[in-house]
Amino acid sequence: MARIRLNSSARSADDRIAEQNRCLFRRHGLAVINMIGSPGCGKTAILQRTARQFDGRLGAIVGDIKTTLDADRLAECGIAAVPIETGGSCHLVPPMVRQALARLDLAALDLLVIENVGNLVCPAAVDLGEDLKVGVLSVPEGDEKVRKYPALFLRTAAVLVNKVDLLPYCPFDPGRVRQDCLKLNPHMAVLEVSATTGQGFEAWLEFLAGLRRRR
Repeated sequence: MARIRLNSSARSADDRIAEQNRCLFRRHGLAVINMIGSPGCGKTAILQRTARQFDGRLGAIVGDIKTTLDADRLAECGIAAVPIETGGSCHLVPPMVRQALARLDLAALDLLVIENVGNLVCPAAVDLGEDLKVGVLSVPEGDEKVRKYPALFLRTAAVLVNKVDLLPYCPFDPGRVRQDCLKLNPHMAVLEVSATTGQGFEAWLEFLAGLRRRR
């Protein structure tokens, strides 16, 4: 039986493209976040409110299995938003992002957020060329997610605990989530926010300002 030797894996090819993406971002002085969270945790709503308060030029690449609904919501807020329909893939990969970048004027942006497909597992280990990963949790999901899905939270520079306006109505312990996050990564920023009311967004905007200053 004939054998085929593979000189490079698909993962290696993706890593090369991720590095190409990173070089492109740096050439434009662009800060880039890979935002990861479950479906319905409020990633798009967070970006909508961020767009209204962000002191800079914000762009987004929005991954979904089907439809451009989330990208359309962001475009209505004035964000330069490019949708990616994966057609079934549970996360974005560097070639998808590379193709989407051709549809953005990177020179006109200060910050690019890649809103990944709703999933706490598959996107965690994939490098898209971003500066850092930000995880999003929401109060209705329950407070055990960090313990159940540690691979993501080991890699995040910040976690946004969204929908804190619902704390009076849900069995959720913010202290437990903070403790679980910092046990995995003591340098992680854990920010309690509400995309509905705006609570906690001052700290989130300061986090973004710090990222831009470093870039």
